[in-house]
Amino acid sequence: MIDRAVTLSQFVFQQEREHPEASGEFTSVLLDIALAAKMINKAVIRAGLVDVLGATGSMNVQGEKVQKLDVFAHDTIMKVLGSTGQLAVVASEEDEGIVPMPDGAPVGKYVVNFDPLDGSSNIDANVNIGTIFSILPRISRKGHGTVEDCLQAGRRQLCAGYILYGTTTMLVYTTGDGVHGFTYEPSIGEFLLSHPSIRTPSRGRIYSVNEGNYAKWSEGMKRYVDWLKMEDKVTARPYSGRYVGSLVADFHRNLLYGGIYLYPGDAKNPNGKLRLLYEGAPLAFIAEQAGGAASDGTKRIMDLAPSSLHQRTPLYLGSPEDVRECEMFLAGQHEAVGVERRGC
Repeated sequence: MIDRAVTLSQFVFQQEREHPEASGEFTSVLLDIALAAKMINKAVIRAGLVDVLGATGSMNVQGEKVQKLDVFAHDTIMKVLGSTGQLAVVASEEDEGIVPMPDGAPVGKYVVNFDPLDGSSNIDANVNIGTIFSILPRISRKGHGTVEDCLQAGRRQLCAGYILYGTTTMLVYTTGDGVHGFTYEPSIGEFLLSHPSIRTPSRGRIYSVNEGNYAKWSEGMKRYVDWLKMEDKVTARPYSGRYVGSLVADFHRNLLYGGIYLYPGDAKNPNGKLRLLYEGAPLAFIAEQAGGAASDGTKRIMDLAPSSLHQRTPLYLGSPEDVRECEMFLAGQHEAVGVERRGC
């Protein structure tokens, strides 16, 4: 129970005081991302009234239709971050290459990778969408930032978070000291602490996956999802299927209630479709800090070293016991899962 209103800025400054090694410059980057989120939230709320719904008619580097709100969110974040003086380079899911700070602008010691508007294909249907971000330390020493600054394994992240735009707008983030959620109060223009120290259940009863791709899945993946749907009181099955199609929305629900999000590789996309830098690594950091787990099916997502800005990865994300069992099915060890669950 929270007995007083704590704003995001108050909270991060308190964390800074409690951890002397924390940098005020880093805090500034986080608060600037929150500022961009407020601006995007305002546009999302009024989208149907100010002609920012619908597609632009162009395609992004991923080969996906670009939505007007995609462009607005991307441009807003770039403008806000470009004026901080704390960053060396930025990478966005919407850009083919890195974006160094403008000539003449201060070059800082941090890097931001971000997905400006996850779930944008759902915009016209008024379904939850979100922004995902990751803050890393700069590793290059001189001049503008480089591609190598952005291509760091998830375990090197200083901060990761997401903003969920919906009936209420939330900002959830971690700096490696737990996961905390803030709800936006538009009457005062502040994010207020509403979900301190989020912990995800060790096991859930929800699975989130696009079953339209079932025919293209591996046999291990098919077996796992079929197993989740079987009725068995001893192992608390069946699980409930819940899939919005916006990664942030599906992940947020399962983070709070427990369960597993699945986006496997398949016959058409063997490496999956989600991006390691902009989606996989940031959400993996949050999941682990909340007591959860994140895997590509065999390896911890946080240990994967990206080789390109738009590298894709399969993603299995959520409650640790569910992720572990999924890995066992993918490895052909499905019989052992039933034995473990029944305590035999």
